Amino acid sequence: MGFVVEARNLTKVYEGGVLAVDHMNFEVEEGEVFGFLGPNGAGKTTTIKILVTLLKPTEGEAKVCGYDVMKKAHEVRKSIGIVFQDPALDTELTGRENLDYHARLYGLSSDVRRRRIEEVLELVELTDRADDLVKKYSGGMRRRLEIARGLMHYPKVLFLDEPTLGLDAQTRRAIWQYIRKLNKEEGMTIFLTTHYIEEADKLCDRVAIIDHGRTIALDKPSNLKDVVGRDVIYVRSSNDLRLAENLKSEGWVSEVKVGEELAIYTSFSEKRIPLIFKVAQEVGVEIESIKMKKPSLEDVYIYYTGRKMRDDEAGPVEHVRMLRGRRLS
Repeated sequence: MGFVVEARNLTKVYEGGVLAVDHMNFEVEEGEVFGFLGPNGAGKTTTIKILVTLLKPTEGEAKVCGYDVMKKAHEVRKSIGIVFQDPALDTELTGRENLDYHARLYGLSSDVRRRRIEEVLELVELTDRADDLVKKYSGGMRRRLEIARGLMHYPKVLFLDEPTLGLDAQTRRAIWQYIRKLNKEEGMTIFLTTHYIEEADKLCDRVAIIDHGRTIALDKPSNLKDVVGRDVIYVRSSNDLRLAENLKSEGWVSEVKVGEELAIYTSFSEKRIPLIFKVAQEVGVEIESIKMKKPSLEDVYIYYTGRKMRDDEAGPVEHVRMLRGRRLS
């Protein structure tokens, strides 16, 4: 297997010196589902726009399907399909007409267009609604049609930017099924961005966790969770620092991290909770809340950043301004 997407020191600085993508390095293997996981404003969409030739990088280089995104932009565009966050369907056309229009833009012949339209409609289970106006479609149906449209010209890589954003949980899981189906039945490489922890965990063969324009971890979800290694107990107390210092000396504690909550890494967490209360009582700290869980990608994010991943974090400009005061000229 070769790499269908490659990035080397990929960097994007917006006007005013705002650093949005910070020397990223990663590869995407042929035939895999690769995910960018990170909060809003982490640099995911900016990176996607560079890879699909809509933005020029400030530094570094990127290749898609072997083509340099700067030097061979036309070849890149012929090789990829794209589904962006924001809807881009013509709601006054039918589903079939939207697909036909897209196929004409890519120069598909009439015979190929007709055959491919039927193929992708069947793939996303919209054959029975193909001749309805898109304005009568539900949100999930529109998303499925957008995915179908991105497949019309037989792309080697399909880019999905937040493919289930704003959809309800049931519809989101249905979209997951279609993405898996594309990957398995069409053998298509899929590059998706998401801020949904479960989505990355369920769909992706490998995940890059993105924070403030940087790749802070990249591996299979199972391997990333192995980094955390053991159960995690989260504690809020009247004095997290004092409690952390005293817990570090306990032999059953693997690691303690102080962030928005106190994260205690250990095994047999059910048995450790009474011991945490005991240590807290001995050092005069009051436990306000305590919970335990098996490692998840959320815990991996916390492990590396010391904070939870939220949907409502600041946008890229605010992120960068708050981060270390770093700017590029």
